[in-house]
Amino acid sequence: MVERKAYVVQKTGSLNNLHLTDSTLAEPKPGEVTVAVKTIGLNYADIFAVMGLYSATPEEPFIPGLEYAGDILAVGEGVTQWKVGDKVMGVTRFGAYTTHLHIDARYVFALPQQWSYAEGAAFLVQVLTAYYALVPLGNLLKGQTVLIQSAAGGVGIQANRIAQRLGAYTVGVVGNEAKYKLLKKEGYQGAVVRTENFRNDVRQALQGRELNLVLEAAGGKYFTWSYQLLAPQGRLVTYGSAGFSPKSDKPFYPKLIWQYLMRPKVDPLTMTRENKSVMGFNLIWIYDKTELMHQLMREIEALQLPAPYIGHEFSFKELPQALTLFLTGNTTGKLIVHTD
Repeated sequence: MVERKAYVVQKTGSLNNLHLTDSTLAEPKPGEVTVAVKTIGLNYADIFAVMGLYSATPEEPFIPGLEYAGDILAVGEGVTQWKVGDKVMGVTRFGAYTTHLHIDARYVFALPQQWSYAEGAAFLVQVLTAYYALVPLGNLLKGQTVLIQSAAGGVGIQANRIAQRLGAYTVGVVGNEAKYKLLKKEGYQGAVVRTENFRNDVRQALQGRELNLVLEAAGGKYFTWSYQLLAPQGRLVTYGSAGFSPKSDKPFYPKLIWQYLMRPKVDPLTMTRENKSVMGFNLIWIYDKTELMHQLMREIEALQLPAPYIGHEFSFKELPQALTLFLTGNTTGKLIVHTD
């Protein structure tokens, strides 16, 4: 039996509904391991889940959180690949906002020897999202050009690193010019700010190249404009709609309803005539495809990517405040919470 602390959502609708609670964790079931969580990775999906805007959210009450890093504290019957004391990073279909958790042993991965717990908790969701969008779906090839939305965020940085390994030309899109310095450091060949001049700015950044692939996470008009910029045989892969993110601790439903009604729509006949493709995915559904997840991780490991970029770090008690930072649009890299 383990005493743990966890943030629980009894009722969705507001970030203020996230409450720190104490509970007892029983022994792990067969096939499970118990992890003493050292660090937690925060994601935009966490905000949507707490606010009740995420379709994959479990029934209330639930513990948010999709990724973490820590130590194996106990192993259940039948688990042979892990032992007590192993340093691991892992993904979970919710439940990571805690000091201890049980998890199916197939969903933990060895923490790279030179990485910190923070770097481990910053890796899996971002890199799997970026790689799945770029390679299996986006079919990115050497010499092609990719436009990456939210380029200074955790997924954006990983997407650029992967695309660079594949020999692609990358243009990053950010919310303000203050993030240009990070894009240059990360090796983006071009950078633009989201403004009303978006299409012309992207054309200038492409420097005469055709646009082959877009990683789209902003939604709204930027989805439409990005699609219009695609060259024939171009692909747009969407994995989020940050434009729907509330700007306060709870949703303003009239605005969300208006945004939903006015969301971008693509005509299949136009897609055929222009020879363009639109694909969308939600990484959480890959959680049920363990063989695919491990195959993707083997391919990612072969790229030998560097440790993730950590932009912001918080204590466990500061977790709610860390989530509100997302809403400002001023974050870069990954947001990490330390449990001790």
